[in-house]
Amino acid sequence: MTEHHQPDAAPSWVARGQERSQPPTLLALRDLVAAGSRVTHVVARRAGLSETELVTLEHLSREQIGPAEVARRLEVSTAAATGIVDRLVARGHVERRPHDLDRRRTDLHITDSGRGEVVGHLMPMFAALDQHDASFTEEEKAVVERYLRGATEAFERVLEP
Repeated sequence: MTEHHQPDAAPSWVARGQERSQPPTLLALRDLVAAGSRVTHVVARRAGLSETELVTLEHLSREQIGPAEVARRLEVSTAAATGIVDRLVARGHVERRPHDLDRRRTDLHITDSGRGEVVGHLMPMFAALDQHDASFTEEEKAVVERYLRGATEAFERVLEP
């Protein structure tokens, strides 16, 4: 039997089954999450990648990790992660290199080709977000950041064991 975490008290709109009566901020957040999910699907298709390959490239564009960490982050087996990495290496998007300190380990490095694949498709979104961000005052940005960090924490509650 699956265990679900329950909040102390459900918001009134949940108790009434009226999702449309959510506060506008929550509706906007739901729209953002849905759009983000569609972006991943569309960009992967346009790039000729699987969604897991695209997500792997996104992780590698932010930091250097190894194949075992890819498996953990994607919640796939190490064999599946190896297949994902093999396909990205074959396309020239990723390189395997020995770990700097522990030569038994392997680090994955995104190549210029891999970075270009991700950034090229996402640049219109990045430019629009940068322009939108610039339209806010520093005080407004602080409120938006606080809201988004709190929303991230709320999402992560679903991920807790």
